[in-house]
Parts: sequence; C-alpha cells; structure tokens
Amino acid sequence: MTKHPQLDSWQENELQKSLSRFPERKAKFVNHGGQEIPRVALPDTINDEYVKKLGFPGRYPFTRGVQPTMYRGRLWTMRQYAGFSTAADSNRRYRYLLDQGTTGLSVAFDLPTQIGYDSDDPLSSGEVGKVGVAIDSLADMEMLFDAIPLDKVSTSMTINAPAAILLAMYVAVAEKQGVALEKLQGTIQNDVLKEYVARGTYIFPPRPSLRLITNIFKWCAEHTPAFNTISISGYHIREAGSTAVQEVALTLANGCTYVQAALDAGLELDVFARRLAFFFNSSSDLLEEVAKFRAARRLWARLMKERFGAKKPASLMLRFHTQTAGHTLTAQQIDNNIVRVTIQALAAVMGGTQSLHTNSRDEALSLPTEASVRTALRTQQIIAHESGVANTVDPLAGSYYIEQLTDRIEQQALELIDTIDKSSGVVACIENGFIQRKIENASYAYQQEIEKGERIIVGVNEFQSEEENPPELLRVNPQVEEAQIANLALVREQRDQTEVDSDLQRLRDAARSDDNLMPHILAAVKHYATLGEICNVLRSVFGEYRDRG
Repeated sequence: MTKHPQLDSWQENELQKSLSRFPERKAKFVNHGGQEIPRVALPDTINDEYVKKLGFPGRYPFTRGVQPTMYRGRLWTMRQYAGFSTAADSNRRYRYLLDQGTTGLSVAFDLPTQIGYDSDDPLSSGEVGKVGVAIDSLADMEMLFDAIPLDKVSTSMTINAPAAILLAMYVAVAEKQGVALEKLQGTIQNDVLKEYVARGTYIFPPRPSLRLITNIFKWCAEHTPAFNTISISGYHIREAGSTAVQEVALTLANGCTYVQAALDAGLELDVFARRLAFFFNSSSDLLEEVAKFRAARRLWARLMKERFGAKKPASLMLRFHTQTAGHTLTAQQIDNNIVRVTIQALAAVMGGTQSLHTNSRDEALSLPTEASVRTALRTQQIIAHESGVANTVDPLAGSYYIEQLTDRIEQQALELIDTIDKSSGVVACIENGFIQRKIENASYAYQQEIEKGERIIVGVNEFQSEEENPPELLRVNPQVEEAQIANLALVREQRDQTEVDSDLQRLRDAARSDDNLMPHILAAVKHYATLGEICNVLRSVFGEYRDRG
C-alpha cells in the first residue's frame, strides 16, 4: 500500500500504528472499484483554503475528529443500552448481546437505583426492575457481571446522583475477578447537573453533588486511570426538548462547571481532563446533527485551551458516546422507527462518534425484545461494514452547507455559554430556573409545530394508517419485585452488621469533613452495605434537593 499524497508523514505513521493494533481493519485500505479510497477526505493539496481552516483529523481544534484516521483505523464501540428486571435477567441479555457482536456494554438502572432507594423502600413500590436493572448491593453487581471479564469488556453505566456507589460496586467486582484496576475501562455517567434541568433523578443539592463528582475524579486518577470519570450528557437535555444549539451550549457549559470544580478542589487539569467524556443525542435532521458534533468538538477544544489553559492534546479532545433519539420514536407504525434510527446512527458516524447505541423499534411502547435489540445492533453493523461511510475520515468535510452550519452552531452555542457565564454560571442558572425555561420554551415550540402541521411526523400527524396486529412486547414479571426484596433480605441476614454500621458511621463523619468519600463508600460496599443505606447517610449530611417548581 503506497502513501496517499493527501497525508503528511505524521498521519501516515498514525495510520500504520492503528493498523498494527487493529489488523482486522487492514482490508479497508484496498482499492475500491479499481481506485484507492482516500484515507482522508480533503482537497488535493494541503495548501487549500479548506485545509487551512479545518485542519487535519486528530489535530487541534479537532473539528474533523479526535483520531487521525478515525474508523479507517478502528470502528466505533458498538454498545446496546440494556438492563431490566433482576441482575440475573440483565446478565443473560448482556451475554446475548456480546454473542451478537456488541463490543461494549451499557447498563440501564431502574428508577429506585437511580434515585438512591433500595428495592424494599416503600417509595420503590411498583418501579423495581421496570426501566432498568435493580441494584441494591454488591451481590447484585456480582450477578450482573457474572462470567463477563471486566478486563476485556468496556462498560458504560448510566447513573448520576449515586454514581460513586455504583462505581465502587463495579470496582469491587473487578477486584473479585482479579482484574488490575489500572486496566479497568469504561465510563460512569456521573453528570448530575443535567438532572436538575432535564431528567430529574437527582438526590442531593448541586454543591455537595459537585463534591462527589470531584471525589470520583481524584480517586479514579489514582486507582483507575483508564476509566472515564464522567460522561457529560447533552442527550437528556435534547430529550427534554432543547434545540441542537442548546444541547451543545448547555452540555459544554456543564463541562466547564465540572472542570472549574475540579480545579477548585486542587486537581491537576491535564491529569483529569483526559478522562472526561461526553454523551450526545443524535436526532433525525441528518446534516444538522453531523454539523452539531463537529461544532461541539471544535468549541470544546477552544474552551479547554483558551479558558482553562490545557496543554496536552488529550485534554482538548471531546470524545463522545451517542444514542439515537428516543423522543423521535413513535408508538404508531413502529417499524418506521427502524428507518429513523438508521438515519440518526448514520449522522453519529459521519459526525465522528467514538461509541454508539441504537434504539430499538419498540421502545415507545416497552423495553425492547431480543429481536428488536438484534435489529438495532445489526443497523450499526450494516453501517460499519456495508455503507462505505467508515472508509474515509470526515466524509462531509468541505461541503459548503456543512461548514456553514458547523460555524453557525458553534457561534450560537458560544453566545448562550457567554450568557450563562454572565449570569453567575450554571449552578446559579439552575437555581433561578433560567436553563429550565430555555429548554421548556424550545420543547413547547417544537410541539406546537407538530400540532399545527408545520412539522411532519410520519404516521403521527401525516400518512396515518390502520394499525395491524400489535407487536410482541417485553413485559417485566410483577414477581420480580418480590424476588428482589427477598434477595435483599438475605444479603442483610448474611452480612456482618457490625462492620456495616462502622463503615456507615465513618462515611457519615467523612461527609461532614473534607475527606474524599470514595474510599469510605468502597469499604461499605465491600461489606454489602446497600445503595439505600449509603445514600441515606449522605442525605442526613447533605440534605435533598427540591425542584424550584
């Protein structure tokens, strides 16, 4: 294979390194239709005006991607967000997904787990195992990852307010498997700021929540250096009704808040910044979504360099996971959702995502069946191996429309970030409701467009048809809650209660001081203290957040 004239020597070296690590991608570098596909979609000479403005993939400001060869060297991680019922049921689904070609796991937790209640708490009644897996103690986490080698599988956990507790459980399972913690890979979402404005699964007020987040940053930098300590999420902001510009602006504003909180806690920027990750929504306006991802990457690089003074390239990179847009899925004509998800996944790939989850066709009605999940995964695999879009880096670069749209989204997002900064920052704008109102107004405007027929949703306000036989849906057995409560009672009966009480008291004392809470949480978890018990200790010190409404 000869060197392509569009590549400089640095990029050629990066390409060869990628191929040595991932030889399965080597076949992608052969001739196609008698001609070699350009490794990088660029004009003919490196002096072209486009190149001067956009730069190369893998270089600041990373408009065109965070890796120099993108999917030519390695495909994105194919995740399928999954979790329901008990840990044993979810474990079977995970092993099925791995057998079907999933390359990373993504854990969905049930609502009680997300807001820090055990399954036997009265507030959990009717919700156990419904929208995700119930995790009460280390025993559940051990079952969740039974026979899944954590040194070989990257795991993303969508958990926020109690993130430190679920991370501690994951670490404890890895230790029991004999996995060296420095090899542990994955991501903990750990993004509580967006909970206050878009999702609602918060527990503690913003300021102690930021303390927990920076405690995780510091602990992971010392013990799990390959683990992403936060996934700063625009996904839920978009699901709540924001525009693409607002999704970028509010996500990056939250990111700046976390960076500043970590600096204020004495952490070193170029140590923790490289473990920051992001999580975006991919909606149905294909070209706008591609431009959104490119704009977010460039704007974050500039914020990190110019606002915070980051020096290392890894600190400037916006690496992100994408999920297709749940809010676009319709209960009517559910097979249409397969088409929607395909368009959205294609936007994420052409926008340069590092990781992708594709929603299933039936998710507007229930948790997905195995057959629906398989189709969603196959969508990613077909895009990767049959569509050809992974054969070149940033395939839409240089398009007048894409570049103009990228510039516009970046500029408008920066204007909103500046407005937030001038209003005393994200936390103040959460407390006074400014950010919530922005999202609510955008959501209302979107719904008005649908109701007036100004925005067509196929099968909903146009092109309706009589529904045929209802699809087969996954239903969680109502006896799951009883079984989960019985298992929790057994854990409490078999553990050493004296050790648990001592651990919880030490955690309470630490919460009242400036200590890092992660070691205390980990000690309690290892003695099978429950999620609810640990959260209740922290509630007693930090209090609980109450929404402005």
